[in-house]
Amino acid sequence: MANLKFLFSFIILFLLISTSLGGKQSMADVNVIRVGVVLDLNSTVGEMAASYISMAVSDFYAVNANYQTRLTLFTRDSKDDVVGAACAALDLMKNEKVHAIIGPQRSAQAKFVADLGEKAQVPILSFSTTSPFLSLNHNPFFIQTTQDDFGQVKAITSLVQAYGWREVFPIYEDTDYGNGLILYLKDAFQEVDIRFPYRSLIHPSSKDSDILKELKKLKAMKSKIFLVHMTASLGSKLFVLVKNSGMMSKGYAWIITQGLSSLLDPIDSKVMDSMQGVLGIRPYIPISPNVEDFERRLAKNFTSSRIENLFGFRAYDTIWALAMAVEKANIKQNSSFLKQNASESKVDLAAIGVSEMGPRLLNTIRSTEFKGLGGYFRLVKGQLEASAFEIFNVIGNTERIIGYWNPKKERLSQEADDNSTTEIGAYSISQPIWPGGITDQPKKLRIGVPSFFGFNEFLKVEWHPDQNDKPKISGISIDLFHAVLDMLPFPLPHEFVPYVNQHRQSAGTYDELLQQIKHKNFDAVVGDTTIMAYRSSYVDFTLPYSESGVSMVVSMKDNEKKNMWIFLKPLSWDLWLAIGAVSIFIGLLTWVLEHRVNTKFRGPPDQQIGTIFLFSFATLTSSNREKMVNNWSRFMLIIWAFMVLILTQSYTASLTSMLTVQQLKPEFVDVTVINRNGYFVGYHEDSFVRELLVKQLNINESKLKPYRTPEEYHEALSKGSHNGGVAAIFDEIPYIRLFLSKYGSRYAMVGQIYKTDGFGFAFPLKSPLVSYISRPILNVTQDKDKMTTIMRKYFASQTTCVDGSSAEISSYSPSLGVYSFGGLFIIVGVASICSLLIYLAKFLHFHWPASNIIPTEGSFWLRLIELVKHFDQKDICPCPFRRNESKLNPTISSSEGFGPSPSIESIDYEEKHSRTSSEGADNVAIDENEQIFSSRHGDTSIDVASLL
Repeated sequence: MANLKFLFSFIILFLLISTSLGGKQSMADVNVIRVGVVLDLNSTVGEMAASYISMAVSDFYAVNANYQTRLTLFTRDSKDDVVGAACAALDLMKNEKVHAIIGPQRSAQAKFVADLGEKAQVPILSFSTTSPFLSLNHNPFFIQTTQDDFGQVKAITSLVQAYGWREVFPIYEDTDYGNGLILYLKDAFQEVDIRFPYRSLIHPSSKDSDILKELKKLKAMKSKIFLVHMTASLGSKLFVLVKNSGMMSKGYAWIITQGLSSLLDPIDSKVMDSMQGVLGIRPYIPISPNVEDFERRLAKNFTSSRIENLFGFRAYDTIWALAMAVEKANIKQNSSFLKQNASESKVDLAAIGVSEMGPRLLNTIRSTEFKGLGGYFRLVKGQLEASAFEIFNVIGNTERIIGYWNPKKERLSQEADDNSTTEIGAYSISQPIWPGGITDQPKKLRIGVPSFFGFNEFLKVEWHPDQNDKPKISGISIDLFHAVLDMLPFPLPHEFVPYVNQHRQSAGTYDELLQQIKHKNFDAVVGDTTIMAYRSSYVDFTLPYSESGVSMVVSMKDNEKKNMWIFLKPLSWDLWLAIGAVSIFIGLLTWVLEHRVNTKFRGPPDQQIGTIFLFSFATLTSSNREKMVNNWSRFMLIIWAFMVLILTQSYTASLTSMLTVQQLKPEFVDVTVINRNGYFVGYHEDSFVRELLVKQLNINESKLKPYRTPEEYHEALSKGSHNGGVAAIFDEIPYIRLFLSKYGSRYAMVGQIYKTDGFGFAFPLKSPLVSYISRPILNVTQDKDKMTTIMRKYFASQTTCVDGSSAEISSYSPSLGVYSFGGLFIIVGVASICSLLIYLAKFLHFHWPASNIIPTEGSFWLRLIELVKHFDQKDICPCPFRRNESKLNPTISSSEGFGPSPSIESIDYEEKHSRTSSEGADNVAIDENEQIFSSRHGDTSIDVASLL
């Protein structure tokens, strides 16, 4: 038994000695890789990072004890100086022969150190520099093991969009770090129409008085939404001064970027107290067992309960990535720098060699992937792959997570791995507590609304004491505005504020209300505000949502049937005169054509004149019994009879309508009647219409009377201008429509429409909301169903006109005018003149030779007189044959045959007579009571009366 115990003890001792000797042998075979670390050891981040890096080395090799490489760290203090960081890096490369450098902390320092790393081909790994300008394209040996500022741009943009803010005031430090993010953020904001009205730059060396001066300027601008991008040291000082300035109170909103958000844990309680209600954005670190275990171990070395930090996690993962890469790249301990010189100076740039293993190590680091404390470690184009961001709200001494931003879906959500498809919006994240300890979102759009009594269908403000003394605002304008907001791609928090004084009465005119936008008392104005050119100098209007123009309303008058001269009304005076003139003209032409061949148109001059006038007007009543002989007369009278038929039928129809249908017509339709008769005119009180009446229509101001309501309009028009009322009301067409919907049967909109652009919503100049609001206005106003629903809500209980056009009269003219029959007059005139010209041409052709009997020395006027004498002579048909016995020749019976042949003299006479009267070839000679028949047609007769 004793021997067994001895043997067992010997075996254990042997194994312990063997293990000890083997371990010493393995440590001797390990390759020690020299790595430099450049930190600002006096800063909070630098001190913390040093602790994280130390723990990272211990933890890595505790897990990977079989690795053949070991990292040995050489730490240098940059002393928060750019030159100091460059000197530290140069010393590590030249004298310590490091294969890689971790750091420096700041972007300005990293820019110089990266250039040195490129010269020496030594990889530079920075876990805290976020400047987008330090990219792989500019510095191939520089690696950002954290996300750059560009990664948070879309997350910040989504957050601002979620709350519907269209203006943000950035406050950032005047360094490369500060300017880098703002340039990218500005471009991203412009894509979604978010503006930077003013940018506030604060230099890191600024005194408190300088910062207070800048804050005072921002407060005077009535700025409410701020974005802060700066380092922890400057940011801590800023927020203390912000609170002292009263800008961390109700109505304000503050957002801090990744750089400051990631450093809240080390900030003291005084600074945290000044940041209550602030929203922050920072990369999301998923909680894992490794993270929880690390935090427990880290807590043993820190007295603070809040010691975990994003940059600490990034530093920790950087050590692990570098240790893996060194092992994978098989870096040897004796790897050296090439091309060294003999300089002894520690900072001689020429003394820097080129790392033999640098390029291989750089490529291996870029391809290294693993799950670290700060999330999955993967490098893309020389920087850490973008991950999700978390949105937090500073409450007390903690940061409450209210939402996340997913880079793949590019939207906000309440869960880090949210798979829903809801659209972006403020309700995608939890309700934050805003500065001042309130839950109501700050910077709601403060919308001013007019408060006037009158046309309440467009906008009505009601005060109800039982509703916390808050006004109830309704009307067509409000409903239409809400319909427009429903179509916006983002929420637009707002509140309506009546423009009233302490007595809840209107505080001013529409122009004064719009001026409040310029003075930044309101962010917009919604109501029945008219788009005018002069107003556009201080506000921007959306597209109009109502009908445009200013017109006139007058009373309608009736009882035309009581007029004793109503029989003249169907035709206008100019048409009556035209008919009379044409009738006389037709009578005169008929006389010319019938004078030589028709005995009814011959006789003494007074009788012929009477015949002309009697014939002229007899044709209008179809009482004419005169028989026409000339064919051209008949043709002309047929055309005239057709026109008379149309005129009489039109007259009959118009007169019948006047006598049987109620006739309404406006008192007047021309605005010139107002000035000519000195009428009083009404207008909408506190409206621009007054200036239009005075300046454009030249109406005396003493003749103007202001009114507010449709009832006042009705009363004033009913009284009339001579009884204390007005003769007309001038107002915008939407108001007139509303007025006529109540009293449309008594009044009419008449006269010219004076151009305006209708009602619109007003916003500050260059506001991005104008374009967003204008597009849905078109959709809403063109949606018949939606507009009908809105209108019926306010007009259902009122009497509506059958048709809006029925109450509009641009020029009232119930009588028929000349223009209505202008075509007929032209046809009659052309036919008459053509008949006359043809007749005169034939007459001159046959009778002009007869004037040759005048001596050659005779004048033209003598010939003309001779022709007139011929015209006045009765035209006798040649070779007249009578049916009965003739006074000149006895009747020849058929049994007696033909008489003797005519003598030579008679033949000559007949030939001469035929030349002087051959125009009768188209006529038939007639005696007063005799039948006419042609010598060639025996006893054939023609009844002229039957042609008429």
